[in-house]
Amino acid sequence: MALPFLPGNSPNDRLGKERFHRSHHFDYYNGIPGLAGSEKRGIGGELLTDQKIKPKYSVYPTGEGSGLPAWVAFDKQVLCFDAYFQETVHQSREETYRIRKCKIYFFLEDDTIQVVEPECKNSGIPQGTLIRRHRIPLPPPNDDRFYSVLHFNINQQMELYSRTFSVTDCDAFTKNFLTKLGVVLNQPATVPDDPFSNLRDQLEKSMNPLRPYERHDTLKQFLDHDGNVLRFSCIWDDTETIFGDVHELVLQYFLADDTVEIWEVISPNSSRDTIPKFLRRGKLPKRPLAPMKQPGQITDRTILNMVNSDSHGSYYILDSLKTGVVHEEFYRDCDLVIGGEVNVYGRRVVLTNCDDFTKHYYRSKYGQEDFTPICYKAPLAPKPLRVVPPYNGFGSEEDSLSSCQGLLPKPPQKDFRKFMEKDRSGLDSKVLNFRAKMITADPVDKERVFILSFYLSDDSISVFEQPQKNSGVLGGKFLHRGRVKKPGQELYKSELSEYLTAQDLFVGAVLCLNSTNFHLLDSDEYTLNYMEQNAEEFPKANMGNILSKLRLVPEDKQSEIRKFLTLSDPNSTGFIPYDSLRGLLMGLDCGLSEHEALVLGRHFSEHRQPEVDVGLMLAAAQDILRRKHFEKFPDMARVFGHRDRHKTGRLSTQETRTICKAFHLPLPENLLTDLLSKFAVRDEVDYHAFLAGINWEEHPAPPVMPEDVLKFDVNVKFHAGEASVGDVNYSALLKDVFSWSSNNGDPATAT
Repeated sequence: MALPFLPGNSPNDRLGKERFHRSHHFDYYNGIPGLAGSEKRGIGGELLTDQKIKPKYSVYPTGEGSGLPAWVAFDKQVLCFDAYFQETVHQSREETYRIRKCKIYFFLEDDTIQVVEPECKNSGIPQGTLIRRHRIPLPPPNDDRFYSVLHFNINQQMELYSRTFSVTDCDAFTKNFLTKLGVVLNQPATVPDDPFSNLRDQLEKSMNPLRPYERHDTLKQFLDHDGNVLRFSCIWDDTETIFGDVHELVLQYFLADDTVEIWEVISPNSSRDTIPKFLRRGKLPKRPLAPMKQPGQITDRTILNMVNSDSHGSYYILDSLKTGVVHEEFYRDCDLVIGGEVNVYGRRVVLTNCDDFTKHYYRSKYGQEDFTPICYKAPLAPKPLRVVPPYNGFGSEEDSLSSCQGLLPKPPQKDFRKFMEKDRSGLDSKVLNFRAKMITADPVDKERVFILSFYLSDDSISVFEQPQKNSGVLGGKFLHRGRVKKPGQELYKSELSEYLTAQDLFVGAVLCLNSTNFHLLDSDEYTLNYMEQNAEEFPKANMGNILSKLRLVPEDKQSEIRKFLTLSDPNSTGFIPYDSLRGLLMGLDCGLSEHEALVLGRHFSEHRQPEVDVGLMLAAAQDILRRKHFEKFPDMARVFGHRDRHKTGRLSTQETRTICKAFHLPLPENLLTDLLSKFAVRDEVDYHAFLAGINWEEHPAPPVMPEDVLKFDVNVKFHAGEASVGDVNYSALLKDVFSWSSNNGDPATAT
């Protein structure tokens, strides 16, 4: 009895389902888009009535692998199977069936199959590709599906287009791939013998032709050793003949075809004619025939009989026993050894040496290890020393020396590498600046102050004199930039003069520049930092050398040093002034110079940079801008306001510096840097205050003295040595030098 058609009594096929989409006409098959066609599914991806989906390609476990399409993941990967099939032969009394061996290739990228039969000589049947590469359907009734990788195994039969193939074995890659796929491989099978093939093999072995075909296959040797040449150095002693000499030769043995070629090494000015080759490339016989035979006179085969008939034509019989052949031995690679002799058509050639490739070849093939070269030349006489004439006073010494080294004089070479490493790079000037005074008895010259600059790029020196008010001496350039010779050298000599180097300049040094003695009193902060950072180049700034000198102080003086340092610190702070330490170090007989004492004080001191008055810097800047007639302040204010997007009145330090450089603000680099740092807060400059401070038209500053302006105008900050050295931490000094700890509680303690 049917249920009434009421709600709740009729079955609903949609209960429990979540997918109700309409299937599309396009789909992806093995990663390639294509048209679905008759395989289009119904609502929610369900199969329609009487619809069967054919598997497209081989089924692999999902979620494994790289997720790439098969034509990428399995590109150039092929499974190879050995197989055979039996073919019935009709109307033949020699055979009733034939066993034909073939190869079955399965391409993993698209599940295509190709069957290839190796070609046999004089088989009389078409061989080669039996089934071209394509997808092969399964036998009926499953012909709507295709062969996949899971259908293959060894020791089984496969039907391909009504022809039964017996799979016997496969290669190693195929075995490994199927094993990883989970296929249990059967044991390999044997191929049955083909009676007709065995009969043909027996007939071929029993044949003894009158003109056998002889083949000398040298292709493998050529492919293996093409371009490989053994190279030997050798000599030929021809001193027994008139005007004979020892000839240097180069023997080349070509491994590709066992041929030999010999070149002669002709040295310059040897009075010999230049010939292209000593021996043309060819096989070199060990015992050449005398006299030499003409081409064609010696052959490998001998003709026993020759018949010429009008009816049968002409034919001949060859000597299969080779009774008339002449066996001639040629030099091989095993016959060539260092110290051995080679007979080159009556000339005795001795092998003396070989190259690295030849040594490696004989070491790997023959196990030879002794490659000691043979010395056949007398030791060369030492070259006489070239006497250089002394300097004559014209031009520079280097230029005069180059004119003596060749007929065509060349300009002297400069150290380009040193120039590239030590030349100015950005704000790093690579220039060492020192403050110096003259050593003279003249009271006027004693007060003159000089700035000595040493350029590391070319070891040149320039001297600039600072002008002093009411001194009666005009300041300016004192010494033009150039290299300076060390004093005490002879002028007219053959050797090059020695010049002052960067290691000769340090605080406290005395230099003689063009017969004028200068005493270096101080240096700027950049010079001290550069010398300390490159302590391996400057021994006077090497802390290791300085501490080593202090450790050599006798023990009795060490106690006196500690007592002096303790008494110099009455408040037991652990710090003493630098002047007290300097006076102590200069009194010790330990060989410390003024510069070494300064480096030691800087290392153990509190570095304090002297503060410069902002008003003085602004006054100096306005004085420089007034003298340079700089009046572009409104334009600079307009550009500053344009770059200030958020109208905060502040810009970054780098952006402010870029705008100043764009307007060619004629301020020294150190003065501009100090001014920007004074008006900067967290790397942002108040450009309104900066412009108001340097605007000499609207906000003029009080006049300044010329010497104050000169401090910033010459780009050199001196008095940096002593001024930057604050109080010295003598406790750390005693601990590092003498391994003592300071005892501030008892100043009289000396142990």
